Amino acid sequence: MTGATLYVCTTCKAGEPVPEGAPRPGSRLHAALLAAGAPEGVRIVAVECLSACDNGCTVSLSKPGAWSYVYGRLALDDVPAILEGARRYAATADGIVPWRDRPTVFRKQSIARIPPLEPNS
Repeated sequence: MTGATLYVCTTCKAGEPVPEGAPRPGSRLHAALLAAGAPEGVRIVAVECLSACDNGCTVSLSKPGAWSYVYGRLALDDVPAILEGARRYAATADGIVPWRDRPTVFRKQSIARIPPLEPNS
């Protein structure tokens, strides 16, 4: 099983005014995910933008040869569900977790499902 990456948009303001120098909601979500600890087979990576700005805090899950997903409208309360969803995703061969086995935030707050990249020939 190849490891999965949980990308977390750290520039997200989640529609909130953020005072100069204060951490943004996306940055706080990233810190909370790191503090909770990544599940086995998952690495958590900060990214500056996932271009889903109208969708609050956003994360993406991907791994080689598998479907990738983008999830939005996430908050600090969702950290356990995000990590559980990432754990289940990492355990798949193709990135497809059966719908009923996905945490509610992953069932209801999916922004995009992206097919695996074709191998270079």
